[in-house]
Amino acid sequence: MRYRERRVADAIRDIVAEIILKQISDPGVGFVTVTRCSLSRDLRNATVYFSVMGDDAQRQRSLAHLEHARGFIRYQLSRRLKMKFLPELHFALDEVLAQEQRINRLLDEMEGLEPEGEENK
Repeated sequence: MRYRERRVADAIRDIVAEIILKQISDPGVGFVTVTRCSLSRDLRNATVYFSVMGDDAQRQRSLAHLEHARGFIRYQLSRRLKMKFLPELHFALDEVLAQEQRINRLLDEMEGLEPEGEENK
């Protein structure tokens, strides 16, 4: 990612996170954490990745509510971020945290198992 893309993506991530935290009063969104943002090369499309505490049903519910509030979020973003073309927003669940938790759980399970060579000692 080029420097300008990274700066714009970081600004979008920060502003969208603040909008969700302070201006969206929909309880269906849940406890959302905006983790990162990626932009297309032409800066016309932005994908905002987020994580949610809860089960898969809660994640899908939060995604649906954020998609429903996309117009409001984009409007608030346009008031704070001055660009010639404001990117179209897309929301996606960030699966990195779920994968990290799965790997940690597998490593914890492996710690409980003794290697075969050390059983006879």
